[in-house]
Amino acid sequence: MSSGRTLTRPDVDDNRRPSTHDGPAAVAGLIAVGAGLAVGELCAVPISENSSPFFAVGSTVVDHTPQAVREWAIGTFGTSDKTALFTGMALIIVVLAAATGVLERRRPPFGCVVIGVFAVVGVVAALNRSGSSGAYIIPSLLAGVVGIGVLRLLLRQLDATQDTYDDEQQDDEQQSGVPRRFVLTAAGIAVAAIAVGAVGRKLLADAARTVADRAGIKLPAPASPAPPIPAGADIGVQGATTYVTDNASFYRIDTALQVPQLTTTDWTLRVHGLVDEEFTLTWDELLAMPMTERVVTLTCVSNEVGGDLIGNARWLGVPMKTLLDRAGVRPGADMLFSTSSDGWTAGTPVSAITDKRDALLAVAMNGEPLPIEHGFPVRQVIPGLYGYVSATKWVTDWELTRFSDAQAYWTTRGWSALGPIKLASRIDRPAGGSVNPGEVIIAGTAWAQHTGISAVQVRIDRGPWQDAQLATEYSIDTWRQWKFTWQATSGKHTVECRAIDKNGKAQTETEADPVPDGATGLDSRDYTVG
Repeated sequence: MSSGRTLTRPDVDDNRRPSTHDGPAAVAGLIAVGAGLAVGELCAVPISENSSPFFAVGSTVVDHTPQAVREWAIGTFGTSDKTALFTGMALIIVVLAAATGVLERRRPPFGCVVIGVFAVVGVVAALNRSGSSGAYIIPSLLAGVVGIGVLRLLLRQLDATQDTYDDEQQDDEQQSGVPRRFVLTAAGIAVAAIAVGAVGRKLLADAARTVADRAGIKLPAPASPAPPIPAGADIGVQGATTYVTDNASFYRIDTALQVPQLTTTDWTLRVHGLVDEEFTLTWDELLAMPMTERVVTLTCVSNEVGGDLIGNARWLGVPMKTLLDRAGVRPGADMLFSTSSDGWTAGTPVSAITDKRDALLAVAMNGEPLPIEHGFPVRQVIPGLYGYVSATKWVTDWELTRFSDAQAYWTTRGWSALGPIKLASRIDRPAGGSVNPGEVIIAGTAWAQHTGISAVQVRIDRGPWQDAQLATEYSIDTWRQWKFTWQATSGKHTVECRAIDKNGKAQTETEADPVPDGATGLDSRDYTVG
């Protein structure tokens, strides 16, 4: 039977504790904030994924990020920009949570106040998400309450003085400097938080219902099929871009931190505003309409000179003009203001939908229902316009209005309102670096959507422009491949390309950033021959 001993602790000012145990206090802060976020995730499940504290704040950060920072992120991380954002947010949360634990131990209750501020930020962010209601405040409020409760519990145990310990307990704690009760409680809460957070995240992100719905779709045959793609449309050079971009490789740039999980049962499209007849379209009604199939190239306005934020795919859908004709667009309505299910908006010139180009309300991509991340069940595809003014994914609302009366998501952030795609060309292979002397095949792509490419030219070391060989043209709404045979000589060389459209306009050499209406300049590659 062990003998009991009474341990005492030097008196300290409860409002200003010494730095002993700052390390465990930081751990307590991490566990407390983690537990709060986990509970917030789980509580968001019956409300909405947009009410999740982590993703509500993350989406708000995206919405209010300065344009220069966003362009840097896209240029640096490309389609991994959201992963970079999540990672950055997680690191910031880790640092602040650890600091919160230390602050609460040294100067209570300031650490709890910081968690309370976090909760308020989450509440405000959630209430600003599309379709929010009063219930959106619940996950962030509960996250704050749990975070504060867990932090105070762990710090009480860290600083508590037990009246008696047996010899073994005292020896262990003298060696570690950390009460065993704190260690056990912290470990238990951490495991529970991980489990709760994982369940909440899985339930919020579980796309099983949407995946099953998508898998059960039988696409109708197009009433107007796309013309066959001629063999000569693909330049046939190893390492060159393929003419059609497969779904897995197609670029994805949007503001959706969580991909909306709509089913065809959930989906409707409301058409209203300056129209003669407002109506709401269901999935079954849409699928029963005559379908048009077209191959169309889409481009992101954030694409840098020589960038890869562009793709070419076969789309199936209903002509958007058909729906506008049904609604009856009133005189003076020059903008289609489209909204996605997550609240993102785009303003499209009505003239770009009614001028006989193949603007589609698309349901399929490359012969299969739209991939979930590319807008399932329904998105817009409009040739000749950058995606930020045209290619609304997960589209659920159309309002006919005027450019003078409304501004869409990116136009409020300084981008131009109309967004026509600029004439451009790109060298795809060789990518640069070392090549052998002699014949070198340079291949690339060029685009002037809804205008068409008439020529591509190449120059070596700022010499004269020389014509490249063009692949067979498929349509003016798709990119066109080209190749050029270069007799490479030893040394260092710079190769540039430029496109000429069907109006005789040559691609400008003037360099411009993507903001506000698309990048310009010539793509070039540096080669060392020998």
